[in-house]
Amino acid sequence: MGPAEPRGMSAPRATLRLDINGNVKLLRVAHMLIGELSRRTGVSSRLLRYYESQGLLEAGRCPNGYRDYGEDSVVTVRRIRTLLAAGLTTEVIRQLLPYTRGDGTEVDLCAELRALLDQELAATEARIIDLQRSRSALVGYLSQT
Repeated sequence: MGPAEPRGMSAPRATLRLDINGNVKLLRVAHMLIGELSRRTGVSSRLLRYYESQGLLEAGRCPNGYRDYGEDSVVTVRRIRTLLAAGLTTEVIRQLLPYTRGDGTEVDLCAELRALLDQELAATEARIIDLQRSRSALVGYLSQT
């Protein structure tokens, strides 16, 4: 972090290599560290590491071992959050994520993905029926008093 940068912000870092002829070669440019991705998405660093462990989010590594995220990671995290809010598991999201567009509400469905989402919808509807039974039982208990 340079002296002119606000606290918590990091400028892109470049990894350079000097060859034996004195030529400088740009190897890669780091986009953001995990704290910056966390700040920009509102998702904790711990959850970002979890998404990575589940195969939902990819990170490169800086020479010092720190995670290095590209600009596209911000959109990916938002898509993950949208799909989680729909009640999908990380296993299902891992299969669906490559076919999402925009904020994650648009999906390019093939027959296999349609079948997967049909199964998820059926499971959700079954949970709703179970919750309605539970609710009815609780209402019954409360009406006895």
